[in-house]
Amino acid sequence: MEFEKEQAIYLQIADLICENILSGEWAEEERIPSVRELAIVTEVNPNTAMRSYAWLQEKGIIQNRRGIGYFVSGGALEKTRTLKKEEFINNQIPQLFKMMDLLNIRYDELKTLYDNH
Repeated sequence: MEFEKEQAIYLQIADLICENILSGEWAEEERIPSVRELAIVTEVNPNTAMRSYAWLQEKGIIQNRRGIGYFVSGGALEKTRTLKKEEFINNQIPQLFKMMDLLNIRYDELKTLYDNH
């Protein structure tokens, strides 16, 4: 996995996990890779992978079932969608609007692009 410099690595890994949940690749109540497996796949230190899992547990997106492993929590799809939507609205939309203003792109042009997408 290639990481960006602007965001902490553990958050980028958490974003990858959220994408897997949102895309349906990982279903609710499904077992997910162990910390060691995740560390190997993402080529990071197990402590970094553990930090990603701890952050996602705080958000209620995954859960640790002692002796069994980590699982996608029930209701994780909606929690993930809400979390990512909030991040998108707060972080990316303002930048999009700024670029639209700088490039003189009107809403109707953007809507047409979106509709054709």
